[in-house]
Amino acid sequence: MMGSMAAFTLNDTMTKTTGGEVPLFQLLFLRGLISISLLLVLWGRLGPMHLRLSRRDWKLVGIRSASEVGASYFFVTALFNMPLANLSAILQSLPLTVTLGAALFYREAVGWKRMSAILVGFMGVMLIVKPGTDGFNIWSVYALVAVVFVTVRDLSTRRLSRDVPSMTVTLAAVLSVTIFSGFAQLATPWADVSNAHWTAIGAAAVFVLIGYYFSVQTMRTGDVSFIAPFRYTGLIWALILGWFVFGDWPLPSTLVGAAIVAATGLFTLYRERKLSSR
Repeated sequence: MMGSMAAFTLNDTMTKTTGGEVPLFQLLFLRGLISISLLLVLWGRLGPMHLRLSRRDWKLVGIRSASEVGASYFFVTALFNMPLANLSAILQSLPLTVTLGAALFYREAVGWKRMSAILVGFMGVMLIVKPGTDGFNIWSVYALVAVVFVTVRDLSTRRLSRDVPSMTVTLAAVLSVTIFSGFAQLATPWADVSNAHWTAIGAAAVFVLIGYYFSVQTMRTGDVSFIAPFRYTGLIWALILGWFVFGDWPLPSTLVGAAIVAATGLFTLYRERKLSSR
């Protein structure tokens, strides 16, 4: 899981190094083409991959893929316009939003302790976003919208049947983002891509697949409630890479907010593990 988080953060870093010089949808399209090519080359080596799914599972895959498209657009747009660590800190609220979403839509029981942790965690998010201050901007809203899309994606993934191959879901998501971006980029002029940007886009595609592969392997063999807290190592990578590559370091209030979000998320995961063990 730590390797997966490192790979995903390196993907974000490589994408951000293009600095917006490659139009957003063109970048997503090119990265998607490389990712699809790699998936086809590695067909069957990262795990089973087939299309024999039930109608219910196809609907869930469709919802998940549409959410992936929305998450990609809002996340990458925010990535180009705000520090990597700040964006990563906001995304650490995902365990809280997924737990809340499961309670609202799936009627999963959430006791007062976990609900209190969720509320405190959202206060930590507000410290990072800083609404009503000079530090607040539209890109923080984009990051929050990305969290909503990723929450929908994860909630739909929870409802997939066990016999749905993880790599089939991954291929569907990559295809959806690539096809959508391919049509969307037609509305803007095609930009020349320098060798440096090709390198960054290619590296991003490779890191995305490494992240997926490590994540899939972990989910297949590990106790999910035990390994989930290790997702927070992504914030450490974001802090290191944000400072080393881009010279960004979060404000103290952002660090405090991130610590609150991580602490409440860890408590929520701990409570879920304790209740499931009962």
